[in-house]
Amino acid sequence: MLPWGLSCLSVLGAVGTALLGAGLLLSLAQHLWTLRWTLSRDRASALPLPKGSMGWPFFGETLHWLVQGSRFHSSRRERYGTVFKTHLLGRPVIRVSGAENVRTILLGEHRLVRSQWPQSAHILLGSHTLLSAVGEPHRQRRKILARAFSRAALERYVPRLQGALRREVRSWCAARRPVAVYEAAKALTFRMAARILLGLRLDEAQCSELARTFEQFVENLFSLPLDVPFSGLRKGIRARDQLHRHLEEAIVQKLLEDKAAVEPGDALDGIIHSTRELGHELSVQELKESAVELLFAAFFTTASASTSLVLLLLQHPAAIAKIQQELAAQGLGRACGCAPAASGGGAGPPPDCGCEPDLSLAALGHLRYVGCVVKEVLRLLPPVSGGYRTALRTFELDGYQIPKGWNVMYSIRDTHETAAVYRSPPEGFDPERFGTAGDEARGAAGRFHYIPFGGGARSCLGQELAQTVLQLLAVELVRTARWELATPAFPDMQTVPIVHPVDGLRLFFHPLASPAAQDGQRL
Repeated sequence: MLPWGLSCLSVLGAVGTALLGAGLLLSLAQHLWTLRWTLSRDRASALPLPKGSMGWPFFGETLHWLVQGSRFHSSRRERYGTVFKTHLLGRPVIRVSGAENVRTILLGEHRLVRSQWPQSAHILLGSHTLLSAVGEPHRQRRKILARAFSRAALERYVPRLQGALRREVRSWCAARRPVAVYEAAKALTFRMAARILLGLRLDEAQCSELARTFEQFVENLFSLPLDVPFSGLRKGIRARDQLHRHLEEAIVQKLLEDKAAVEPGDALDGIIHSTRELGHELSVQELKESAVELLFAAFFTTASASTSLVLLLLQHPAAIAKIQQELAAQGLGRACGCAPAASGGGAGPPPDCGCEPDLSLAALGHLRYVGCVVKEVLRLLPPVSGGYRTALRTFELDGYQIPKGWNVMYSIRDTHETAAVYRSPPEGFDPERFGTAGDEARGAAGRFHYIPFGGGARSCLGQELAQTVLQLLAVELVRTARWELATPAFPDMQTVPIVHPVDGLRLFFHPLASPAAQDGQRL
């Protein structure tokens, strides 16, 4: 029997040998993993693969990405440049930023790349959507949907949008407790999309119930494509079917009424009219899928941008003062004179006060600084960080080869952060960068330095509507309320998958003095 000391040394030696062996095996596995992707390059091309790391076998760099968030991409951009390779969620990915590189990707749709969405999203959204369409069917579908977002359509939406936003801001001012702005913005966005875009006749209880169902649908949109009990996909299918059942009754009624209509009243009407003008008739299933796609396109992104607008204005009171000056100069400085209705802060917006809408697209067009504020919010905090594509063939980008079949992720946020076409540093909040001088500088450098709505064949059709909603919200906020943090400090921002404050942005809202009170003070 060995002495106790020698026995311990023997055990330690065995453990050390095992650890050394494990380390060597891990090192060998990582080397073989890297070699496997190095050899996957297209040998018909003399160009090298982009720099970067493929991480660990099978996991790639997914864990780093999940933990580090936006810092993951910025740190690798600093190390490898604006085009680098990585391995995320089981797939090889080329990450792309910079105006010229992004321009190549966005204008290469159907030729160099195609849109890439998870299989679960295709299953849940359906086959009759813009997301699923490719080539000529995609172009035809965009043409049909474009009518729903034309200038004439926006003119019809503006009075109702202003009314909804006015009611919402009044309800925030009447709340007796902090308002969680991101949650409130999501509920508001859903109400506006359901009632104004789709023309659904919903009371507050029905709208809230349908919004909860829709949020469950969206939460499971990006899940493993396994239709088994308790899976994310199964939950998403259940929510989708509930949405479709509710929408079917409304759509059938709309089809009966629409045949006598001369002019479409909402976006869904516009889709029905456009297809009939092209000699087609959409089925109820196609319309249900179109309705859900419209809700999906508007929901999280507009809620995110609205929350960012409230946050950035709070952080930059000088911008609020400039908006107030611009409104006064245009004769729009006086808010609705009705006092906010009493509210517990969670019972939904108060009823209409009877004040007529005083804004139109033409009036908003004269509010130059408000427009610059909205553009700057979308530049600094774009709701989505980028988009995914798949390479249809091997092509060259910035001196590197992008192999056929690899995923390509273009970055909106990185492109905005590194743009060198602005007069002031890109990391600061400066709406004046979108003034006349800034427009001239960006025009000379190309339009892909600023891409909050993407670009090319798959640019967001609803971008004018989204910007109109943000302009209306800015006007109603600034002339109706003042707001302050209900927490000790500003919240951190979560950037994946949608930009939003981690605590939902909890604020107190207070009504400004009514016009009558202001007149009394002046007397």
